[in-house]
Parts: sequence; structure tokens; C-alpha cells
Amino acid sequence: MQAFLVDRRRLISAKKPRPALRPGWALIRMRLAGICNTDLEILRGYHDFRGTPGHEFVGEVCEVSGLPAAARRRWLGARVAGEINIACRALGLHPVCGYCRRGLRRHCARRRVLGILGQPGAFAEYLTLPVENLHRIPDGLADEAAVFVEPLAAACEILDQVAVRRFARAAVLGDGKLAQLIARVLRSQLRQVVLFGKHAAKLALARAAGIETRKAAAEKRAERFGLVVEASGSPAGLAQAIRLTEPRGTLVLKSTFHGAAPVETWPLVVNELTVVGSRCGRFEKALELLRSGAVDPRPLIDRTFPLGEAPAAVRYARQPGILKVLLEGPLTPG
Repeated sequence: MQAFLVDRRRLISAKKPRPALRPGWALIRMRLAGICNTDLEILRGYHDFRGTPGHEFVGEVCEVSGLPAAARRRWLGARVAGEINIACRALGLHPVCGYCRRGLRRHCARRRVLGILGQPGAFAEYLTLPVENLHRIPDGLADEAAVFVEPLAAACEILDQVAVRRFARAAVLGDGKLAQLIARVLRSQLRQVVLFGKHAAKLALARAAGIETRKAAAEKRAERFGLVVEASGSPAGLAQAIRLTEPRGTLVLKSTFHGAAPVETWPLVVNELTVVGSRCGRFEKALELLRSGAVDPRPLIDRTFPLGEAPAAVRYARQPGILKVLLEGPLTPG
């Protein structure tokens, strides 16, 4: 199969055997894969990753190992998205770690993370995941929407971590891919969501979804919010988000970038802010929002490239003002 590997901060093509399956795992043919900011950070050195990146995908199950025949038949041919954290049990590690015993599989002490940490990702014709990580894509939901399930689930995690509806309004700092999804998720719960960004075209997309917008420079005004989500993808974003958060407010951190973020901590203490780190989320809520039409991420797609043009797709995704870039797998199995 064709796959792409990170090599000295470049994306290079390679021919590899189709991956072998562990018991309880599935072989998945990639239909669409998304390029996200984490993938771009990996190419800048994030996590020192050396394999195949890519963790946002929709695919088709081609093979299942180690399950009863009836269960295999139920999965074969299914369109799926997959949770990216692979925990102790699926890796065959015993005894399972303390986090897994507490039901915190996303924080498994020995986890692998699809396309990010120790597990080859979706920038390839085929990938593997445990069956327990898979979620069926509902009939009628287009691949172009389904490919957003993983990042949309990350946006939905805020709803599990914070009692969002106790706030009159919320602010999202950033106008990129994840920030746009977060603003849409919050807008499904609140009457007023304000997105702060720099790019006129991106702000226009948010307004079309019923989200108020401000130019990022305007955040220096006295306007403050009880709930602020930092999703700018910039080291400077944290300081800006702190300024936006009112006393006794809640600040949710979503950005992952390679490097440190210098910040003064005294406003956190003086203003008694609650700071919440937020990462992956439940796929069920994301699929519900997509299925109901409460969130339609497809306007965020800028361009789709064939898998074989992945390096060109990454170069395109790095351009200022670009939102979601997709990779399309071969139309028929190879």
C-alpha cells in the first residue's frame, strides 16, 4: 500500500505492506482523511513522531480479526470513524493501568495515539484500529461531513467538562478549523457565541453559522466573558484569552502547538479563574450533531487532494487563511 511518513520534518511517500491485525482489530481502507493543525505541528517536530501521521478519517472496514463470525459480518463493509487513543486492553497489556481501571482510556499510561504517538495514522491507503475504537457512520451522512467526527468530538468535550448553559455567552479565540467547530458546538447550546479572529473570510463563515465575530485586535477592549475557549493555535493566544476572561470565569485551553507559551500567571490568581485543559471527546455527541444537522462542517473544506499528492496538500494547508484540507483515498481497494 501507499503511505506517507514523516522524515526529518518532511512528508515522504513509501510503499509498505498492508498492516497485520491483532485480535480484536480491524483493517480500514481510508476514504477521506483530514489535515489538522496537529499534523502540521508534527511536521515541525511535535512529539518527535516518525511514522505515518493523520488521525481524522472516515474509512471502510475491510477485515476484522479475532471476533466471532457474526460480529465480523456486522463490521465488514461498514463506514467508520475511529477514536484515536488505543489503550492497554486493545494492546494486549495486562494488568491494565490505573487510568484504564478508572474508565479513563484516553489517558491510558501506555496508550498509543493514531498518527500522533506510536501508531501509524490515516495518511495511507489502509490503517488499523481496535474494533472497540470504531463508530459507524449513519447512512445518509456524507463522507465530507463524517471526516470531521474526531475534531468535532474534541469540540464537544467542552460540553462534558463545563456546565456551558450556566453562562450567558461565550467567546472563542481563534478562527481556524478547531475554533470554528468549537464555536458551532457552543452555539448549539447558547444564544450568543463570539469568535475572535484575524481573517475576514473565516469570520464570514462563522457569521453564516449564526456566530458573532470580532477582529482579534478588538479583544484589548474592556469586553469580557464568563466562558472563554482558547483555540488560536498560537503561543500568544493564552495571554489574550486570559485578558478576555472575566473574574471567576472559566478558561478552556484547546491549542496544541510545538513549543512553550510565555504567560503571566498573576491574572489567573487575582481573577480566580478556572482553567480547564481539554483534548479528545465522545464521538456519540459529535455524530448526533452531524446527523441532526445542528452542525454542518462542510463549508470549512477548502480543497481535497488525492492521497498521492499528500505533500502538496500539506503545503496548501500551511497557507494563511486555509481551513480544512482533505486527502482522498483510492476509489476502489488496491
